[in-house]
Amino acid sequence: MDARSPKSPDFDGLKQRLVDALGAKAVISDAETMAPYLAEQRGRYQGAAPFVLRPASTAEVATAVQLCAEAGVAIVPQGGNTGLVAGAVPLAKHGAVLLSLGRMNKLRSVDAADYSITVEAGCILQQVQQAAAEVDRLFPLSLGAEGSCQIGGNLSTNAGGVHVLRYGNARDLVLGLEVVLPDGRVWNGLRALRKDNTGYALKQLFIGAEGTLGIITAACLKLFPRPAETEVAFVAVTDPAAAVALLARARAATGDRVNAFELIPRIGLDFALKHVAGIEDPLAERSDWYVLLELASGRADGALRDSLEEFLAEAVEDGLVSDAALAANQRQAESFWAIREGLVEAQKFEGGSIKHDVSVAVSKVPDFIARAKALVEAMVPGIRPVPFGHVGDGNIHFNLSQPEGADRAAYLARWDEVNHAVHSLVVEMDGSISAEHGIGYMKVAENARFKSEVEIDLMRRVKQALDPDGLMNPGKVIVP
Repeated sequence: MDARSPKSPDFDGLKQRLVDALGAKAVISDAETMAPYLAEQRGRYQGAAPFVLRPASTAEVATAVQLCAEAGVAIVPQGGNTGLVAGAVPLAKHGAVLLSLGRMNKLRSVDAADYSITVEAGCILQQVQQAAAEVDRLFPLSLGAEGSCQIGGNLSTNAGGVHVLRYGNARDLVLGLEVVLPDGRVWNGLRALRKDNTGYALKQLFIGAEGTLGIITAACLKLFPRPAETEVAFVAVTDPAAAVALLARARAATGDRVNAFELIPRIGLDFALKHVAGIEDPLAERSDWYVLLELASGRADGALRDSLEEFLAEAVEDGLVSDAALAANQRQAESFWAIREGLVEAQKFEGGSIKHDVSVAVSKVPDFIARAKALVEAMVPGIRPVPFGHVGDGNIHFNLSQPEGADRAAYLARWDEVNHAVHSLVVEMDGSISAEHGIGYMKVAENARFKSEVEIDLMRRVKQALDPDGLMNPGKVIVP
């Protein structure tokens, strides 16, 4: 059902009740202070809300949700607002207030012996990583926005990042959750259990739901041993098929100690060299394709380096690899990773970019890239595909820079047309139209178009059961 009340809500009255219950500090209504919360990361949508809520505790979140529910006013939960599918910004047509979790940033507990950490939803991802490191443990979720994204948003979008190959997506890193439900009740599922076979895995309903079923307020997360030895290499490969073959060799040769395996096209490296300060080409000769490879081990005995050198030497002999640079120290390893991050930043300087976050089976990555490039080049002559990303788990960011000299606005006006064509190919290849960014508002129509009637019906039934009034993040993930 529609999230809006039959008549216009009394926002002024609701605001006063919220100020009385939460304090003036928790309610923001001046336009200048609200502006950053309403900005959408890619600038494709403009957020709008009568005010922004900033509760500081689970009890305050529950109170805010209950008061909004009583007033028939929808809520859009927001973490660090680093999402890329307009999932955390309220749209004017839904008449929703925005609830930011930024003040809920406490580390509740860390148990090194149990390899677990419990944090509130507003904790910055990098802070969670640091808290784990302080007790000689690893929290492996890692992505480009880790200095500003919040763990609640990471879980609500089932974030992926560069270490999915070894540690899994965000949902694989969760032991328990605390969630405020759409009626204001609190479900406390913060149990640090590795095994709990007592019925439905309720936590999995809220991970990846993008705040449409409830608001994650805290999480108990898995920790892992910190690597004692890490090796990073920047490797020139003949083509994406060689990259996939190299991945299999790396996993076998190192006892499956591959932490990350990133595909980088030459055009992406050229963009980074051109536009991002400090980027250097690690290899003397050009190659059309590269792999950024990271290995990690719990033993610092040099065996990992030996394994790396051995299987790369064999790959050179077999024609998969033409050259490779092995990081000699941490600084050089960071310079290799700077290329991966730099190619993302550099694309904005090359004009409009139509983006795709898709996945196919790892074995199908080479075929997908070849077919998708041919498809878009036929649609837009001169288009410049920049396919890169987590080839180790089949997730390719198939970004498309505009033809040189093209009109940016005219090019970006074809976003939906190009998206639909690429997504159709992905689905034909049994892939996913959203590998790690989620659905948000931007991909709602595409999601409904490509999912089966049974899947859509099941999703709607879950939404109706938990949020019958449609007040949690309306218009996102699943249409009523």
